[in-house]
Amino acid sequence: MNMITFYDSHCHLNDDLLYPKRREIVEESIQNGVKALLIVGFDLPSSEKAVEIAHEFPGCYASIGYQPENLEDAKEEDIARFEFLAKDERVLAIGEIGLDYHWFKEEAHRARQKEWFIKQIELANRLDLPVSIHARDAIGDTLVILKEHPVKRKGVLHCYSGSVESMKELEKLGYYFGFDGPITFKNAIEPKRCVKECRGDRLLVETDSPYLSPVPFRGKENSPKNIPLIVKQMAELRGEEMEETAENLKANFETLFRVKL
Repeated sequence: MNMITFYDSHCHLNDDLLYPKRREIVEESIQNGVKALLIVGFDLPSSEKAVEIAHEFPGCYASIGYQPENLEDAKEEDIARFEFLAKDERVLAIGEIGLDYHWFKEEAHRARQKEWFIKQIELANRLDLPVSIHARDAIGDTLVILKEHPVKRKGVLHCYSGSVESMKELEKLGYYFGFDGPITFKNAIEPKRCVKECRGDRLLVETDSPYLSPVPFRGKENSPKNIPLIVKQMAELRGEEMEETAENLKANFETLFRVKL
């Protein structure tokens, strides 16, 4: 298994749970064949930390942006700070950005989410970067915004949890789909269907560490070292050899983020 090269397209070593032990996590991931990590910001401080980590370890990169759950402290001048951070060659994307309707039912909050989603799409287009999209219980409005505000470099629907039908609509727009630990869960019927039916050139793999650990570590703290377990499940679902799936995933990561692993 360690002969295969893996990557993690979405993890949070900038999270308070993982940051103090980031060196150990990176070393364990490399030992498991996971050679590249995209550290994803969820607000301004975590984005700055993602860039810092990207410079600490070879093979680590950063994505910067405001997650929809973390907009309370978002200010207009933060956009300029993101623009400055994005000049760093280790920054590969804007994100995670998007919509989260699971926790937020109030129209005022949803309107603010949409406003900041569009602001950050515009930022990505100015910087010629792809986006990492968080869309929870909000695929309909996400599709509307992506059609009305096209992203030049496209991007990935991180931790994709929508239907196959919505996935096919997003495929037509040129988007990729990140799958993680839940595809190993016994009752994850729709995510498994999505992995099977996703175009081969649109698949990405991620952990969303420290969250969403795959079986047999479900409910425990997640780590990028668990990527091979997710890739193994993807290969089984798609009827492919694990090496074939891993090579395809690597090529997709390199294409979307314009980086050579």
